[in-house]
Amino acid sequence: MADETETPIDTPARRELSPSLRSAIGAFVVMDVMREANRLQAAGGDIIHMEVGQPGTPAPRLVREAVKRAIDDGPLGYTDALGLPALRERIARHYADAYGVNVSPSRIVVTTGSSAGFVLAFLALLNPGEGLALPRPGYPCYRQIARVLDLVPVPVAAGAATGYAPTPDALAAAFRDRGARAVVLASPSNPTGAMLSPAALGLLVETAREAGAWFISDEIYHGLTYGAPAATALAFSDDAIVINSFSKYYSMTGWRVGWMVVPERLVRVFERVAQNLYISTPAASQVGALAAFEAVEELEAYKAVYARNRDLLLEELPRAGFGRLAPADGAFYVYADAGGITDDSAAFVRRMLDETGVAATPGVDFDEEDGRRFIRFSYAGPFERMREATARLKAWRG
Repeated sequence: MADETETPIDTPARRELSPSLRSAIGAFVVMDVMREANRLQAAGGDIIHMEVGQPGTPAPRLVREAVKRAIDDGPLGYTDALGLPALRERIARHYADAYGVNVSPSRIVVTTGSSAGFVLAFLALLNPGEGLALPRPGYPCYRQIARVLDLVPVPVAAGAATGYAPTPDALAAAFRDRGARAVVLASPSNPTGAMLSPAALGLLVETAREAGAWFISDEIYHGLTYGAPAATALAFSDDAIVINSFSKYYSMTGWRVGWMVVPERLVRVFERVAQNLYISTPAASQVGALAAFEAVEELEAYKAVYARNRDLLLEELPRAGFGRLAPADGAFYVYADAGGITDDSAAFVRRMLDETGVAATPGVDFDEEDGRRFIRFSYAGPFERMREATARLKAWRG
């Protein structure tokens, strides 16, 4: 009689189910920090959030009012995959108003935040196994999205020695010698806030063109500059892929709405991919986005708070021991070289959160090679909270 525990010959042995290899990516560390900060806050802690790049302000009043009306007036169902026609037209007009660049509304692709824009761009432009040049330090989700999509991140040094931007020679080498077929570049950048001059941006766009590579311009922090305005890559090439969002300047992070500008010949390519991945960006968010362009007075008042916060941190962080700071030309970040304090930024910010209630992001999120000595502080919160944070840090470090 057969052993009842024996597996029948014609029945495959049960194997443990496991996740895909492509899912084995690193965490978005700032979100882990925020989760722990929120846990401490829920337990009664007085936490100051300087970890996440999120405005401490609500969406503008005109945005909220427009969406309230839309909720009462209609079903808010699916829109075209490329976005509401009125919103696409208004975004196109923004380029003429802000940059003096003529963009056809047909080239606008409305997306579910800039994150969806990166997914669409990487899928539409690159094949599995191809390289993607990424400044180091840089926004961590670029490389993690690339890895999920079976692309190869190609880090390009963009530290203090080069003004926190890649040089044309280094970028050309990434294309020529390291298999990169595209580059993503942000100006102003995350985490450093450094901004390229128009001439420097134009040189990098030209470097990509000469190499036959795609130039993807992350312009999510445009509008948040504290000197000269940021230049758009569209001023230098109609083949540039521009990604932007309503999250930062427009103070609409949770609404998850952004946009792309793509070459005319690629519109249908992006549309097909967007249709199948997302159907459409939420209609309510698109209604709000359209209204956001008319809220400039309120948005500039928000920006004035960031500017005041920036001045405070640039003055007070060195007094707390964070003396070597990136330029902070734009966005709402200060990127501090804390090498004189720690060589383990992840452990340092955990201790800082526990002992001071100030949450910040370790540099390892942005730079897998040199990030252990860097810390990013976001100054997007209320001024009084930023002042309290610097007081705590000075007392702690004193």
